[in-house]
Amino acid sequence: MRKLLLAAIAASTLGFAVPAAAQTYGSIGYSTVEIDDVSLGAITGRFGWNSASFFGIEGEASFGVGEDTSLGVDVELRTDIGAYVTGRLPVNEQFDVFARVGYARTEIEVTPGGEEDSSGLAWGVGANWFFDDVNGVRVDWTRRDTEDDFGEDTDVWSISYIRRFR
Repeated sequence: MRKLLLAAIAASTLGFAVPAAAQTYGSIGYSTVEIDDVSLGAITGRFGWNSASFFGIEGEASFGVGEDTSLGVDVELRTDIGAYVTGRLPVNEQFDVFARVGYARTEIEVTPGGEEDSSGLAWGVGANWFFDDVNGVRVDWTRRDTEDDFGEDTDVWSISYIRRFR
């Protein structure tokens, strides 16, 4: 009976995709940072590590490109830096979805007015699609808790080239 129970448990886990080994990855792409009525462009780089299970860590840094004007005020993204704990679910060898939660800091420059910054909780979801063993595309959305500092929470939408290092 005990062997039958162990065999049933082992067989039931075969339906779940489990990553073969731990891996690191990096990505570079374009992000849109939306604060209130302002939409700011950024170049975003990430570096992360996924364990052999479903969890990992990730760091990112974004630097603003261009500016936006709202109510006669010019707004420019200076930096946006974050660190996250990730959880991912591999659908197959080429596609996975993920969620992340962590801490981020956003700095903007307002003309006239000077610099403003906000830091706090950040969370989001996304997906990776790999067209071969190491190269792929990543899309994600992240919400930043910036309401106390910027008047509204910040949404960040990204599309990136991603590369796994095996």
